[in-house]
Amino acid sequence: MKKLSRREFLGVTATAAAVSMTALNSNGAVGQEASKATEYRTKLYKSISCSLENIPKQAEALAGMGYDGIETNWEGPVKVAREARAAAEANGLRVHSVLRGWTNFNVPEDHDKDIESVKTALRTARAVGADAILLVPCRTDAPAGINPWDIKIEYDPTTCLVSKISEGDNAPFADYIKKQNEATEATRRCLEECIPTAAAEGVTIALENVWNNLWVTPEFAAAFIRSLDNVWIKAYYDMGNHVKYAPTEEWFRALGKSLISKLHIKDFSLDKSKPDGGSFAGFVPIGHGTVDWVSVRNAIEEVGFSGFVTLEDVAHFTPEQHSVLLDDFIAGRPMSIK
Repeated sequence: MKKLSRREFLGVTATAAAVSMTALNSNGAVGQEASKATEYRTKLYKSISCSLENIPKQAEALAGMGYDGIETNWEGPVKVAREARAAAEANGLRVHSVLRGWTNFNVPEDHDKDIESVKTALRTARAVGADAILLVPCRTDAPAGINPWDIKIEYDPTTCLVSKISEGDNAPFADYIKKQNEATEATRRCLEECIPTAAAEGVTIALENVWNNLWVTPEFAAAFIRSLDNVWIKAYYDMGNHVKYAPTEEWFRALGKSLISKLHIKDFSLDKSKPDGGSFAGFVPIGHGTVDWVSVRNAIEEVGFSGFVTLEDVAHFTPEQHSVLLDDFIAGRPMSIK
């Protein structure tokens, strides 16, 4: 399946949301099934991505499909953000998160402008009513010569600087370890410059576990976020990313309720016959992959997280169908649409 950029994803979602709701005609059936759902203490809320300029056009349709919230982009005048917020709230929706996405904090010629862009995203989030931005702070190449599921990172618990990523000779991984540590230090420095704006705007900076080849194991990612020791820095946990490093349930148990701000949902098919575990080709429609969604829902209950779950999968199902699949996930049921 083709990997969509953030901008492509927002555009495709906005277009698809205009499809007639008659595609499923299943509101009654969903309501009947919901009565049989597992009773959870934790509450999850359905969200979908939509660009700032399209929220006024799509809010009514998205609300009619059963979504609770919207995630949007960071670029745009404050006036447009406020108009988007008003349109969402008029339809009972909340714009809860802003996608800042990739930055190059570890590239000297880029990090100053990227810091300013994060500050802009935080201000946009405040204007649109969101309480978090999604941030991917750095990227580097993956280590060659080791299967993702065999990576065992050894690091200093205070600085989170890495000494080893596997047992035995780590000389082949020296370049990766060096770049990992440079990214960790660069991220720490740059976030220190962003935190005052986050605090002033009342918006969390949520770091996503994405395909940037950094902080790739559950315990290490949790340790890194914890080491930042700031109420305005948390995790934006994508439940389909990094399945090749560890099962989704392990990520929840490592991060716990206190470190998670938001959730993304998409699916991944892990193929251990391939050295990289499937790479981008491993992303599949929700319910078609390796992730055991009923088990994951139970893990969310176990750690006690409540909050928004934003769809990041538009290539196979309509927004209406995705709404039903999210209902299944939230209720702890197997996916009902294939």
